[in-house]
Amino acid sequence: MELLNASLIDWSRAQFALTAMFHWVFVPLTLGLGVIMSIMETAYVRTGKEQWKKTAKFWQTIFGINFAIGVATGIILEFQFGTNWSNYSFLVGDIFGAPLAIEGILAFFMEATFISIMFFGWDRVSKKAHLAATWLTITGATLSALWILVANGWMQFPTGMEFNPDTMRNEMTDFWAVALSPVAISKFFHTVFSTWILGSVFVVGVAGWYMLKKRNIEFAKQSMQVAAIFGLAASLLTAYTGDSSAYEVAQKQPMKLAAMEGLYKGQEGAGLIAVALPNPAKKSWNDDEKEYIFKLEIPKALSLLGYRDFDAFVPGIQDIIEGGYKLQDGTMALSFAEKQKKGEIARLALADYQTAKKAKDEIAAEKHKATLMENYPYFGYGYLDTPDQLVPNIPVVYWSFHIMVYLGGFFIVLFLAVIFFQRKDKLKDMKWLLWVCIISIPLVYICSQAGWLVAEFGRQPWAIQDILPLQAAISALSASSVKITFFLFLALFTALSIAEVRIMLNQIKKGPEEESK
Repeated sequence: MELLNASLIDWSRAQFALTAMFHWVFVPLTLGLGVIMSIMETAYVRTGKEQWKKTAKFWQTIFGINFAIGVATGIILEFQFGTNWSNYSFLVGDIFGAPLAIEGILAFFMEATFISIMFFGWDRVSKKAHLAATWLTITGATLSALWILVANGWMQFPTGMEFNPDTMRNEMTDFWAVALSPVAISKFFHTVFSTWILGSVFVVGVAGWYMLKKRNIEFAKQSMQVAAIFGLAASLLTAYTGDSSAYEVAQKQPMKLAAMEGLYKGQEGAGLIAVALPNPAKKSWNDDEKEYIFKLEIPKALSLLGYRDFDAFVPGIQDIIEGGYKLQDGTMALSFAEKQKKGEIARLALADYQTAKKAKDEIAAEKHKATLMENYPYFGYGYLDTPDQLVPNIPVVYWSFHIMVYLGGFFIVLFLAVIFFQRKDKLKDMKWLLWVCIISIPLVYICSQAGWLVAEFGRQPWAIQDILPLQAAISALSASSVKITFFLFLALFTALSIAEVRIMLNQIKKGPEEESK
């Protein structure tokens, strides 16, 4: 794999990010709204009240509109692994492809089987059979997310595999180590619970609009009741799983944690930032500018969050690059220069191994293979030139993380307020709160996208953590061809998004009465 020009790398990253971010507009609403509509239909089956059926059918229609466009963007996303990132696909396709194959075989078939019953089986199957189809549809969608996040989690913490120098590929040695990776599992639960928040805020916002218009009040009350309680539970679960996710980041991706907190120099008993303003003049990890103009932090909370110890040392960006601090297992952290050297040794050993194999010198081949395997955990560092390449975009990661946290706290307060005033039967008269509910819809999408930015920007420059940097993962394409397809996708996804919003707005304006006919 040879290094390619930065322009191609940047455009390929931009194209993948564009597709992923548009796709992530649709996925959270599918997962969140799917559970909410299932709860509503469960209420209908248990109570027999037609109003619950009307409410459930309305939200199923919104679910269907969103689901269809989400599938279209997801298919394009998966194709890009072969078109734009062919070196990546060649090197790890045996591992990365497995969870994606399971997703297609299990989750897609499950969704395709039961979604038709859910939409067209209201008068053709029994109430309980239809309810089962509804729950199985959203279960299939959630399982789809599981296997995608298993694949993504493996990229951030490669495990259960071994590099085969004869095939030049990483091969899976332990499926369950991949599937049950702590990074993948914590990522799955945190991500899915966060989609439940988005679905809940969306339903609360739409219901708030109906209350402001004094339309469909019973429908709006039912929607508020389910979504606010469900959203509050989802928010608390998201916060809890966010803690476990941050712990895994601290253990497996310390540079990402440092970027999330803008921590340039490590410290024992590190505090967690509550409110701060990073210094825009701080351009590099080794300049003399102050990190913050001001900051207010929770004492020792970052050490507790990342290492379950109030006094633990949390490495900063400078520490990770320079090394020399003690790791949790008692060994000393290597510097970038040391890791780079090991990466170069691994790459040279691979070349020597192939030469020895061609010469049928088995003794030399085994010697070079042993050297390769010893240094392979740092293989990707052999492609990097400077320590600056290890550092992700600090402002993007920092602000994305903190915006996500601040908005997450805001949604907890919002759900509590909605539950409180609805119990007092005052919600429909509180216009200011109803407007906050409506305005919260774009805010929850910002929060959701911010979480994605933390996960993906924070692991740069790695396609696979420590093993494969982006410049070695990319396809040998012309930058111009990627630029063209970038703008084509931008136009296509924008048109799809506009179409979806218009269709959903029209459906919302019609209301549940017309939908039930």
